[in-house]
Amino acid sequence: MPLKIPEFSLVLLIGVSGSGKSSFAKKHFKSTEIISSDHCRALVADDENNQLVTQEAFEILHLIAAKRLSFGKLTVIDATNVKPEARQSLLALARKYHALPVAIVFNLPENLCQYRNKKRTDRHFGPEVIYKQYRDFKASLPVLRSEGFKHITFLDSVKDVDAAELVLIPPLWNQKGDHGPFDIIGDVHGCFDELVELLQKLGYLEERGFCHPEGRKVIFLGDLVDRGPKIPEVLRLVMSMVTNGCALCVLGNHDIKLRRYLKGKKLKLKYGLAESVEQLETCSATFVNHVIDFIDNLEFQYLLDNGNLVVAHAGLSEQLQGSGSGRARAFALYGDTTGEMDEFGLPVRRDWAANYQGRAMVVYGHTPKLEAEWVNNTICIDTGCVFGGKLTALRYPERELVSVAAKFTYYESIKTWGDAPG
Repeated sequence: MPLKIPEFSLVLLIGVSGSGKSSFAKKHFKSTEIISSDHCRALVADDENNQLVTQEAFEILHLIAAKRLSFGKLTVIDATNVKPEARQSLLALARKYHALPVAIVFNLPENLCQYRNKKRTDRHFGPEVIYKQYRDFKASLPVLRSEGFKHITFLDSVKDVDAAELVLIPPLWNQKGDHGPFDIIGDVHGCFDELVELLQKLGYLEERGFCHPEGRKVIFLGDLVDRGPKIPEVLRLVMSMVTNGCALCVLGNHDIKLRRYLKGKKLKLKYGLAESVEQLETCSATFVNHVIDFIDNLEFQYLLDNGNLVVAHAGLSEQLQGSGSGRARAFALYGDTTGEMDEFGLPVRRDWAANYQGRAMVVYGHTPKLEAEWVNNTICIDTGCVFGGKLTALRYPERELVSVAAKFTYYESIKTWGDAPG
């Protein structure tokens, strides 16, 4: 039975003493990945037979876990974790360091756990302790799925435990082995004619499905839709290029909003969504379903060229690069928002790029600028084509900007041009 674990995650082994957690951990994980409550207890116990779970022992466990997670390391907690309050402190660590929380639940019979614990030569708890652990364990199972775990696996028998095969899943956004060269294109917003012109200017051949004769690859920074005049045409072209391996595309906030609408969510038709809906009404149901599937499968970031290049729609701070957390996803889609709204009803964003000190170059869009400008090791290349500006590409690794002018002003910004909403 394959047991799929994200490469960067905090794994909690949940089960009473004697359920086989430690043996399972030693079989499937590296010793450096495992943090054992028994080991931490031994560091502060008066002697090796002291079974008291001291506060100091769990402070040590949390400290080691925090250090590993801060370096982006897979971390496995080998402790009973049978009470929700014990799990919540560890889940808080996962949130703090943007690791995906995973639970592996050893749901084995109590009599088996009692027997195994009694047979252990190193130590064992008395039957009354196992009984209490088991009652706490069973009582907490109904709320487990609501606690915030992204992946939960139940091992309900010895056969399940023995059959488990650990599979570490690298995230699809980890494309560090792809070294390019790339042509990264800012927010298109339905500006199909300008997109075709820019691709041709970059050397992509229409007769080859807009693949490049020298093997260059386009990276679209999201927000393919809304506001512009030819949204279905943009979608057809980008979807075709991605399918043919000529392009990558990250998710934008307008793309995800359109997907929600197409899936039946009742949304206000503003900020350009009305244009997308009106134009897609002329398309077949098959095409619309293809669009939904395409947007569903977009990543919100890509790490490329040995981690030297990061692309995300609204950018990504160095602490969140490579994280699959909800915080990282929100940052990549909407920027570093404060939670407040401005006088136009739009999110207030912090200028995260002004304080960026990361090693990776971050290329992003979302907030249109009159001109693309380097800030530290970041660059926003949304130059507001749909607002009458330009459609811009960054050639990587050349760091060369290539643009084409908008043919019209397709959509009037509600804010001063150059500081428009993303």
